[in-house]
Amino acid sequence: AIRWLRENGVRLAESQRLQFLSNETTASFADISPFVVQPVPLEVTEGSVARFTCQVTSNPPATITWELDQSTLPLETDRITVLPNGALQIQNVQLEDAGKYRCVATNIGNRVKSRKATLSVINQGSAPKPRQRPRIIAGPQNMTASLHYTVVLECVATGNPRPIISWSRADSKPIDVFNARVLGSGNLVISDVKPQHSGVYLCRATTPRTCNYTIATANLTVLEPPSLVERPESQTRPRAGTARSCARLREEVHLNGRIKMYNSKLVITQITTEDDAIYQCVAENEQGSALSLARLIVVMSEDRPSAPRNIHAETISSSAILLAWERPIYNADKVIAYSVHYMKAEGLNNEEYQVVIGNDTTSYIIDDLEPAWNYSFYMVAYMPMGASRMSDQVCQHTLEDVPLRTPELSLTSHSPTDIQVLWQPLPTKLSRGHIWAYRLSYRTAADATVLSVELAQNNTQYLLGDLQPDTVYLLRISAATRVGWCEPSSWTSHRTPKTSSIKVPPAPLLQQLEPLNCTSILVRWQPSPGSVVVQGYRLCYHEEGQPEHGIVKVKLLALSLVGDGYQADQTLSTPGCVSIRDHPVAQPPSPDHVSAVVNSSSAVYLRWSRPAFASRKVVSYTARCTPVGLMNVSAIRYIQTTNQNVVIQGLEPNTRYELVVRLHADQLSSPWSSVVHQRTLPAAPSRPPEGVRVSLIEDGTALVSWREPEENNLAVTHYTILYASQRAWLAGHWQIMQRRVRSNTMVLLERLEPGNVYLVKISASNLMGDGPFSTTVELALGPGPRHRGKSPRHSDSGSSSDTSGYYYHMDQKSMTGLMVGVCITLACIAICALILINKGRSRYISILIFFIYFENTFI
Repeated sequence: AIRWLRENGVRLAESQRLQFLSNETTASFADISPFVVQPVPLEVTEGSVARFTCQVTSNPPATITWELDQSTLPLETDRITVLPNGALQIQNVQLEDAGKYRCVATNIGNRVKSRKATLSVINQGSAPKPRQRPRIIAGPQNMTASLHYTVVLECVATGNPRPIISWSRADSKPIDVFNARVLGSGNLVISDVKPQHSGVYLCRATTPRTCNYTIATANLTVLEPPSLVERPESQTRPRAGTARSCARLREEVHLNGRIKMYNSKLVITQITTEDDAIYQCVAENEQGSALSLARLIVVMSEDRPSAPRNIHAETISSSAILLAWERPIYNADKVIAYSVHYMKAEGLNNEEYQVVIGNDTTSYIIDDLEPAWNYSFYMVAYMPMGASRMSDQVCQHTLEDVPLRTPELSLTSHSPTDIQVLWQPLPTKLSRGHIWAYRLSYRTAADATVLSVELAQNNTQYLLGDLQPDTVYLLRISAATRVGWCEPSSWTSHRTPKTSSIKVPPAPLLQQLEPLNCTSILVRWQPSPGSVVVQGYRLCYHEEGQPEHGIVKVKLLALSLVGDGYQADQTLSTPGCVSIRDHPVAQPPSPDHVSAVVNSSSAVYLRWSRPAFASRKVVSYTARCTPVGLMNVSAIRYIQTTNQNVVIQGLEPNTRYELVVRLHADQLSSPWSSVVHQRTLPAAPSRPPEGVRVSLIEDGTALVSWREPEENNLAVTHYTILYASQRAWLAGHWQIMQRRVRSNTMVLLERLEPGNVYLVKISASNLMGDGPFSTTVELALGPGPRHRGKSPRHSDSGSSSDTSGYYYHMDQKSMTGLMVGVCITLACIAICALILINKGRSRYISILIFFIYFENTFI
């Protein structure tokens, strides 16, 4: 048994060389809950994929099995896979797979069964299956796993032909082939996970022998118990000295003005005999703990003075307190100096301050205190051989003062004649006492007359009514303690809405602005309830004052098709950012080794390295992603993270982006890193070609023309043209032509057989895959070589087919009329020539008039 005894410090009862403590042990009972997720009925086609899921909460973890019509299924076959998370996957579903499925969860103490779910299989017969792009129906999920556990990243995809599933890492590192295997048709199982297994994993489903694929991603985080990189060392220190010990401590050590923690180091100042002890260093997380011990020995001088006596404190002002005392009784003539120690009496882990003064005085004024605070004081007398004990502590309260700053206003309008004013109570450090009143002042921008309203201290909002519509109002507020009023805030402008019968969106619910660091502010809002559809938002802001102590004013309003909505206004005092030119520490360097990897059409994996510099605080990063040639600032993406990598999602396909990173530490921001450019991969076409038209240009040859799909940033590499006669189409046989993209979008179909009706459809493709086919267009050929047949029917316009047929029949009539007219004209000319020769001129004129009348009538 190990025992510890403490008596005027810590003493070991059994062994002075003991160097370990026992870890905590947790006892729990076996239990299993009802099913949190129940399987649901499915209806799938023969040859596709079926997937059932179930979930329970169990301690210890339950074993999941599945039953089909009350018969247990195997955990893994060529087509059936049961994952540890409870998912059941059935590949290449057959008709005999239809039935009622049930999930069974078992642990050492219990066994529960889920509801039954019916799987219905649709028989497609002998008809050929259309080609389908790969689609991931169950992708991997973000996971957090403990060290040495086994994780399963699920990936199930459908398509025709059946897609091939492969795995990779976003950081291009190889997957651990010793600990990883593929379960079923594409699920990745990683056994005995270690920290190096953490990262972003990509599941890729690819159509065989093509570049057509789709991607799903998931992040795996591996947790590990802590370890002590630097262990504490035993130390010997004199009375009133300072001891520093490395590593993190249990909360049992009470932190105060003398005892603090800085970056996992325990620092004890003004050491007393009570600090002589053995200290236990404990590093803990959910995965475990690490322990270590160190001894602090306090050396005392036998000829030390006694402590100063009769400490007395008296308040002078809101920032000054007079401290007086009497000299020590013992060895007072050997005292060479006194040290005054003071700190705030309320709160935890307050900073303790020390002032050293000479031995020729017994009073001192501390004049750097904060108003309206309780302070505690004690003193220590020093001689060349050591220091005295601490004196008795005394407490004293500073006086109130006027508030240091005014509250920050938030302004909204609910109607054209009112302004809702909101503000937050001032924190204690800014109020410098008890706030007992607020004064709200307002006027119009065009009128210098100021109106004021005084409100009690418990008010944090006020509604100004009976205002003028469509008018700019200026508002400001001031606060008061019993000492007096502070300086009012700067004027904040707000325009009341216009009076209109058109209903526009109400003002968004603008939440409190949050400063993230010296250069970034987070703006959050919620849409206000209303019947008007909001198309977007307009956010405006401007800064006032100096960069180190400025004010940011934010305006936000909703946009709709009927007009701009009511606006919300809010002000924010920026945090006390440290000016680079005034700060003694150099500006932190930019992140280096910035690189970007693209694995999809909508995401970029950005990573970087932390530069070599010292910082006592947590380092954070801001990544910025900007489309090259940007015209709309709303497309700029800012991502805040404490990691050294980030996946930027929701990007446009086939778009070139500019990526930079900056670092934030100790209220300082680094410059932006060097620029990295990366282009997202093009997306597979999601729309078919437009305006497909088929025209017969001669016997057995037709011209097919179309337009590119109407998509932004679409890169089409080739088109696939499928055509077949009606009889071949019924048999499922298509003839395939591919047209590489050049300068036109036309192709000739030759050797068409007369008397057939041909069907034509087109799809666009690129390196990422094939797009959907257009609506089928028909072309009817006549039985003979001279017969033109019916004109094609176009799917893009209901009237285009009729119009085309009209022009075709009009050409036939025109040709027939032209031939008849030419024949009649030649006959009339011959008759006129004969008349001129045989009858004379007068008879010719009469006949010529008849000819002209005949020609105009029949031609």
